[in-house]
Order: sequence, then structure tokens, then C-alpha cells
Amino acid sequence: MDNKYLTTLEFPRILEQLAEHTSFSASRDLALSLRPSADVDIVRSRIQETTEAKALLATRTDVGVRGARDVRHTVQRATLGAVLQPSELLEVRGTLVSARYLANLLTRLGAEYALLAEKAGELQPLSEISEEIERCLDEEGRVLDRASPTLAQIRREGQIARERLVERLRRLVTSSENARFLQEPIVTERGGRYVVPLKVDYKGRIPGIIHDQSSSGATLFIEPLETVELNNHWRQLQLDEQREIERILMELSGRVGHEAEAIGRDVELLAELDLALAKGLYSFSLRAAPATICMDRWPTAQPRTELQPTEHPLSLIRARHPLLPRDTVVPIDVYIGGDYTILLVTGPNTGGKTVALKTIGLLAAMSQAGLHIPATDGSKLPVFSGIYADIGDEQSIEQNLSTFSSHMSHIVDILNHADADSLVLLDELGAGTDPVEGAALAQGIINTLLERRCLVASSTHYSQLKVFAFNTPGVQNASVEFDIETLSPTFRLVIGLPGRSNALAIAKRLGLSEQIIEQAQRSISPEDLQADAMLAKIRAANDAADLKLREAEERRARSEEVEHDLREKLGKIEETRAQILNQAREEATHELEQVQGEIRRLRLELLRQASAPPAVAVAAIQEASAKIEQLAEGITPVEAPKEPAPNTSEKPRVGDMVYVSSLGQTGELLSISGQEAEVKVGGFRLRTRLSGLEFRSRPQPAEPTEEAAVRGPRAESPGIELDMRGWRAEEVAPALDAYLDKAYLAGLPWVHIIHGKGMGILKEVVRQFLVGHPLVSSYRAGALNEGGDGVTVVVLHKQEN
Repeated sequence: MDNKYLTTLEFPRILEQLAEHTSFSASRDLALSLRPSADVDIVRSRIQETTEAKALLATRTDVGVRGARDVRHTVQRATLGAVLQPSELLEVRGTLVSARYLANLLTRLGAEYALLAEKAGELQPLSEISEEIERCLDEEGRVLDRASPTLAQIRREGQIARERLVERLRRLVTSSENARFLQEPIVTERGGRYVVPLKVDYKGRIPGIIHDQSSSGATLFIEPLETVELNNHWRQLQLDEQREIERILMELSGRVGHEAEAIGRDVELLAELDLALAKGLYSFSLRAAPATICMDRWPTAQPRTELQPTEHPLSLIRARHPLLPRDTVVPIDVYIGGDYTILLVTGPNTGGKTVALKTIGLLAAMSQAGLHIPATDGSKLPVFSGIYADIGDEQSIEQNLSTFSSHMSHIVDILNHADADSLVLLDELGAGTDPVEGAALAQGIINTLLERRCLVASSTHYSQLKVFAFNTPGVQNASVEFDIETLSPTFRLVIGLPGRSNALAIAKRLGLSEQIIEQAQRSISPEDLQADAMLAKIRAANDAADLKLREAEERRARSEEVEHDLREKLGKIEETRAQILNQAREEATHELEQVQGEIRRLRLELLRQASAPPAVAVAAIQEASAKIEQLAEGITPVEAPKEPAPNTSEKPRVGDMVYVSSLGQTGELLSISGQEAEVKVGGFRLRTRLSGLEFRSRPQPAEPTEEAAVRGPRAESPGIELDMRGWRAEEVAPALDAYLDKAYLAGLPWVHIIHGKGMGILKEVVRQFLVGHPLVSSYRAGALNEGGDGVTVVVLHKQEN
């Protein structure tokens, strides 16, 4: 990748933001030197590494390289025989301890984070060196007595010598005979030797060696002759102590120097791991998601069946420029490739054309550098051999180049290098010269790039190119919207329709006279007027079709709602009828039981009467009992009717609720493979015949949100974030309850509910719903780095094994 074009796209600013999330200088240098790769396997590995790091941080927020430092220069000095300072040895120890921590942690979690574990497995913690440094030095860098028996012995002797020396001096200064000669009865230190303060007028009264004089000149600091030998002995022990400390530090430095290569490699691996964690943190800060790498070769520019947006090799869903404020940037949908390889973006100035081009190029570069992109999960990008961009006015005074010349020099360079695997971004193609020649030149450049099968996004103002895109297979129009009523852009990108400059309409809205407007319209060529009228007609037809589609969708939704209400009412009526019948049967059963009890009593009474023939009495009673029991058996409770199957010929699709006839249960259709289907019923999954399923209901699609939720594996986790900004209060409970269920079943320890701040109504609705929820252990407002009071962090109960 040419750094010139990456700079045009402002990719270095992305790296600066990434570097802010690193923990030490070595990983920061790696972040700033990160470049997109053109190798598909490397790109996929990088993205997966970022995904693993993000998932790891989601469950273990404290993971990191901790006390690691870039000690490569330090250990290199040790190999040359330098004695390292205690602080440098402590940095080496902190780096090795960090290596040991990450090696143990990631190796243990290798099944979940394979790439990170593989890298951590190469670390050499060198525990014997870190433990030896810990044994010899404390946290402040002081050499401990236990570092060597010799050092401990010297320090004990030094302590005794000092105590004797100080005691001798204390007796001297407290003596009544010497009191009048001294400024103060104290013992102090000068030049590493203990002295007493003697008044200058009594010089010589206490024999000794003068070491210093006060600034006023009134005091002499002398070492009494009687303590010189004690001072010498104490001073000698200090020198012995220092030599022993230097010997210990030299020995430790030698051991570090001997393992310089292994320690240097550890620093490199720790930097790579820290960079991976930084990419995960950066993904959180951008609310980003990994792009799916799509290497399907886009076909030649031939007419073909139109693809769905997500079927294109380059498909960015709700993509945001990562350098613009997240709360104000307008997401765009972009898809290129498949049935067209060139996208021509038109529209007024300041409408967002340049931002759209930079967003495409910047997200492609980020993805190939292994970063997640600020777009919705499911976005796709190819791996490009080169990303080329001619964006912005780069008039050069020094080189005496006009705006047009500057653009053309860049385009010539692009045409010399771009191939079928390239992404080309051209802003205001053909601008800066005569419109007729500029349009013709732009059309020739587009034809050349079309023949090379490059993926191209280009902005232009030329009406000729709008018509050219309509008539040329492989070229597609797009536009940035502009609201004539408010005279402001909406920054939405609409693919399939060209834009209008709206210059005359804007001038008219701003009050320019009708006469001038009419003169300007007469000056416009008939061809341009016809093209503009055609575009207006197409846009009007498209808007009308969209309106009809929305109305049809609303009618369908209302019909389904009415049908659902009728089914509920019918079910309640049937349930009430069954309850009434069952109540009547229960009363009858109770009366029968009373009759049967009375018969049993009469039977015993008759048997006790001697006058009646026992056999006759018993036979009569048995006959009556049999008749009553026969009546009782005929009374059976009425079961509540099952929900009737919907009267529809709708074929089940993935995500629908279906009725499994073999089980008599309703579940969610997870996947379809030929005539086989996988269904989730309760907490179980089963495979069954597709013909044995009946359609029941289809969940309504969730409203699109600005932010992309951070998700784990699609089949297992709903993601650790749910963005509810802009939702109505009545939508919160069902959606949040379903989300918490999925998060709990996926084993997520906690999740983020993004509701924004605003007036606080949505926040209160969310938090009131969380109170007493059976899956919620606790909740709190987000920290500053989590979104503050605009986010609620929910801690879920742990699943019982």
C-alpha cells in the first residue's frame, strides 16, 4: 500500500487513535507503523486476532501487559558488560512477570482464543531471572540484605560501628565541660562523616578535623580526634557495602545480558499482544464490528440479474466515518461489485460526497490492517492489492501545478498501477477545466477502469456522466440527498439514483429574482434540461414507489394485527367455554361422590340387618353402584383448545416460529438444509423433516440502530451491547427481555444497554424493567469510558452447571 494514498484517506490519524489504547512504547510503535496487508490469509488472521482480543476483554476487563516495558536497549547494554541500575533491573523483572502472566492466562484459555494463545505460547518468562531480581531488590530498588551473606554481614557490622561512633559523639556534646564551646549539643553529618558544631570563637578548644563552616561563618563543623578511628572504620564498612552492592548488580546484569535475545523476543511478543488488545479496545470505542472478507471475483461488466445489496463483494451497512463524531455522523449504505464495478456519486457541494468516498477507502484500509470497522455486523469487504485515492484540492504553488494538473498527475499514477484487485476513489473527476473536455476526459478514465474491472467510487457534477452511467453496464449512479426546503444536506447516500446540483432551486429559495432564474434556465442546453428532467422524473417515480411500498407494508401489518387479535379473542372464548363446562362437570362429579358415599353407608347398614337376606341386599346394592359408576365414567373434562393453525400458505423461513407436528410444540426455525430443518424448542435443538413444520408467525424486524452491536459467534451470542436509542417506551420490555434471555443462554457475564441521555425517559423505562428481572444480578450506570449515564451495565446471573 502506498503511504501517499493512505495519508490522503487520513489513515495515520486512525493509527494515532489506536496507539492511545496501547500500554507501553513498544506496542505504541507497532500501532503507529501498522499498515494494510494485501495477503488474504494475513488479513483474516489479523481480524480474527482482534475479534479474540475483544471477546477476551469483554469477559476479563483487567487483562493486559501490566508492568511490561521496552527493555531491549537496556538488555543490549547488559550484553556489553554494563552494570544495570536497580530501576532498570526492576523494569526487566516487570516485563518477565507480565510475560509469565499472559503466557499462563492465554494458554489456559487456548480453546477460546487460539491465535492469542499461540502467540503467548512463544513467550519465555525466564522465571529464574525475575525471581532472582525479586530476591535481591525491593520495590523501591534497594538491594536487600538477603542478596548475599557478605552484604548482610557488612551491614550488621556497619550498624554496630555507627552506633558506637554516635554514642561517643553524644557523650562529647552532652559533656558540661564542652557545652559552652558548641553552638548546639547535636551530632550532624558532613561529607559522609559525623561532626559536631563548634563556635568559631572556640576554635581549637576541641581538637579535631574541620570539615565545613556555616554560611554565617559563626560555626565550624569538626570531627573530634577521639572519633576519627571510629569514623574511619564506619566509612570503610560503607565502602565495602557499596562494592558488594555493585558486585550483586553486576551479577544480575550479567544474567540479564546472557538472556538478552529471549528477553528481546518477549518484548516483541508482548508488544504484539498489547497491540491486539488495543485493537479490541479501539473496536469498543468505535462500536465497531469485523468485516467479512469476501474474495468472490466480481464479474465483468455485463448485464445480469440485479443483486441484493448484501450480495456484493463490497457491502458496507450503516458505515460511519471513524474520525467524525459518533453522535452526529450519518451512517451510509454502500455496495459495489457484482452487477456493477463503478459507482458514480453526484449531488451538491457539502452534501457528503467526499466523506462517503473517504469512508469507503478508510474502512477498507482498516479492515486490511486487522481492525474492526464502524459498520453493522455483516458488512463485507474484499482484500485489495492497492487502495488509490485522489481526493481534495491539492494545488501546488511550489511545483506550479493547478488544481486540474495536480489531480491529473495523481490519476496518471493511479492508472499506471491499478488492476482488477484495486480499489480506486476519485473525487470530482474531471473538475478544474473546461466542462465539456472535463466530462469527456472523465468518461474516458471511467471506461479504462471499467475494462480493468477495478472497484471504483467516484464523485462528479457532470450531467453527461449521469446519463452515461444509466446507459453503461457495469456503472451505477448514486447521489447524496439535499433538502431543498431547509437548504441543507441530509448526508444520506442513495444508490441507483443520480443527484442534482440544485443550484437554481437553491438560488430561488434564497431570493434571487425570477427574471435571473429564467435567464439562467434559457442558457442551459436542451440536452442538460432533458437529462435533469429525466432525473427528476425518475426520482419522483422512485419516491412514489417507495410510498406505495410503505403503504402496502402498513396495510399488511394492520391485517396481521387484526388477525392476531381475532385469534386471541377466539382462543379466550374457547377457553372460557371449556372452563364453564369443566366447572359443571366438577360439580356433577362431586354430587356423584356423595351418592356413592351414601350407597356405601347403606350397604353396611343392610349387612348389619339380620332380617333381610344378605345375598339379595348385596346384589341390589352392587347393581346400583355399577350404574352410578357408569354415569361417572361418562363425565370427562373438556380440554382448552389448541391455538388454531394460521390460515396461510406462507412457507417457513429461518427465524420464523413454526409448529412441529411430531411433537405438538412450537419452536424457532434455526436453519434449512434441503428437506431437513433444525428447530429450537425450549432449550433443545432438533432436526426434523421440513414438511412436518407449519408456519405460525414471523418476528418483526428490529428498527435499525446507529451503532453496531458488538457480537460474539452468531449462533451463540446476541452481542454484549443492545442499542435502544430512539426506541419508544412500549418497545423496550419485549425486546429487552428477549435480548437478556439470549445473553443469559450464551453465558455472557454482563451486557451494555445503550439508551442515551436525552430527557432520561428511556433510561428510566430500561432500569425499571431491570428491577426484579430473574436473570439480572445487578445493574449500574456506565463509567466514563463506557458511555457514562447514557449506558446501563447489566450483570447477569451465572448459569448453574
